Amino acid sequence: MSELLRLFAENILPVIVVAGLGFLLRRVLRLDPRPVTAVTFYLFWPALAFSLLYNTDIEVEGILLMVAFSATVVLSMAAIGLLLARTLRLEAGLASAFILSVGFMNAGNFGLPVTQFAFGQEGLAWATVYFLTMSLLTNSLGAYVAAVGRQPARTAILGLLRVPAVYAIPAALVVRAVGWELPVPILRPVNLLADATVPTMLVLLGMHTADIRLAGRRSLIALAAGARLALSPLLALGVAGLFGLVGVARQAGVLEAGMPTAVLASILANRYDSEPEFVAGTVLLSTLLSPITLTVLLAVL
Repeated sequence: MSELLRLFAENILPVIVVAGLGFLLRRVLRLDPRPVTAVTFYLFWPALAFSLLYNTDIEVEGILLMVAFSATVVLSMAAIGLLLARTLRLEAGLASAFILSVGFMNAGNFGLPVTQFAFGQEGLAWATVYFLTMSLLTNSLGAYVAAVGRQPARTAILGLLRVPAVYAIPAALVVRAVGWELPVPILRPVNLLADATVPTMLVLLGMHTADIRLAGRRSLIALAAGARLALSPLLALGVAGLFGLVGVARQAGVLEAGMPTAVLASILANRYDSEPEFVAGTVLLSTLLSPITLTVLLAVL
């Protein structure tokens, strides 16, 4: 029990404290998170991706392996969500909301800081690759699912081109491959922006959850949250073995897979009117329960 308390205090509690400050900012001062979200999306995320991949010793083969691992986990969980939705005979809009809730995890706002606290900078580098892969899938497949077929697949795929972090990954790999050492006046601004990413994302997590309320369909929300928090990391453990992930890469990948439902899933559900209250409820419940499940998962890892 003392070990679980230590893991919680050192790795989960700091995340709760910072996210709680964002929650208070939204509730008390009614600050709008949208401008900060835009800055994070267009500046901080790509800077973090470039900085970590440029400065890390992770080889290209390892990066591709993590991309394949994370894509397999996300797609498998989305497929499980679809299977459960059909078994429960959910109507189209609710089925889309259920798939979004089960398949897409908060690998960024929540996952990056927890992984950094637990496994250091190397863990953060692996987690960033996982997060960026998940983010690309959310902005393409997730948008397609949320639209319940109203958006052509081609439009969803083209949406990837509007994700700035897509360009940061190949840019960092090319610079590393040619052995070009970035000048200090360029590298330092990139690193400064990268350093702002994790705390800003935590504050945004609190701000986004401040407006969420747990509405109806609570048993179905509980099922979606349970699948997200319990089934996903179990699946990831098996997939990690299949892909041969070991060490910090395995730890970071499995931990990311156990994160609560992504806030972006709720945003997509709102955008396409796919039962947004259901997805928001799953985000809230899974986020509230995740300190317990993630502490246990850290003990296992």
